Amino acid sequence: EVSVRPGSPRPLPPAELPAVHFAHDYDDAVVAARVRTGRWERVARGAYTSTALRSSPRRRSIARIIAVDNQLQTAHWFSHESAAVIWGLPLWHEPHHVQVRQRGHASSQRDTSVARHRGLVDAARLTSVCGLAVTDIVQTAVDCACTLRPLEGLVVADGALRAGADRAAALALLDDLNGHRGIRRARAVIGLADGGAESPGETATRFVVLRAGLPVPQTQIEVTTRLGTFWADLGWEEWRVLIEYDGRPKYRSVDDLIREKRRHDALLEAGWRVLRVTTEDLRSPVALLARVERMLPAGVIRTPRTALRA
Repeated sequence: EVSVRPGSPRPLPPAELPAVHFAHDYDDAVVAARVRTGRWERVARGAYTSTALRSSPRRRSIARIIAVDNQLQTAHWFSHESAAVIWGLPLWHEPHHVQVRQRGHASSQRDTSVARHRGLVDAARLTSVCGLAVTDIVQTAVDCACTLRPLEGLVVADGALRAGADRAAALALLDDLNGHRGIRRARAVIGLADGGAESPGETATRFVVLRAGLPVPQTQIEVTTRLGTFWADLGWEEWRVLIEYDGRPKYRSVDDLIREKRRHDALLEAGWRVLRVTTEDLRSPVALLARVERMLPAGVIRTPRTALRA
């Protein structure tokens, strides 16, 4: 079901967890000195990590999760965006809160940086990753699809399918939750998720198309050219239209620019039309949609997807 370019990386949990230092293991003077000199910074109550993690929001999020894990006294499992972080799934934004599922009551010391979720979860949907108790990847995708905005939920769901999650299992889980808040939106998100998306930017580009009701684009389109076989991010084979999301990391040198220019020319020569999208374009979805529509045949049938406008 999922079209994946050969050699394309899949989401993976972190190889190692960042170091977190707890105040109760040090003299107060040592902690104060390391914070004052810029070696450490506070990531949670009584927990500190290296300031070097500022350059890696994902690892800093994991450090906060580790800190909360150390502090919680009752049985808990990290869930929602926090579980996505642990699984290595993409997110549109790194989470502001640590999300946990708990069966017991919260402690009297309420931590506003922790969002607690009640309600039983099937034990088969609970597991451990890197020593951290967490909801499994299917439950994580469903939780995010139910609670996040449609684009944010789709980014997680795309990554979950890419990592091997079973769409049918996710939809069955949603059937069991029928009547709960966010289920309609979640069904739309899970149903439209595509593991062929390799980045949040590609998902966001596809989301503009889907929300407008345009035909569902195919991801990872295989195109044969005079320079060999290339894989385009998304598009419609029947109309020979390709959409390529150009993220900044793609171009690290002049050689990268020249290589991409030759690839672009080869696609055009093979009879394809190519629309390039950047981060800046995603900030103006109406203008981007107009550019996409100009590439498509007149009279294309639209399918209303009101759940994506929630």
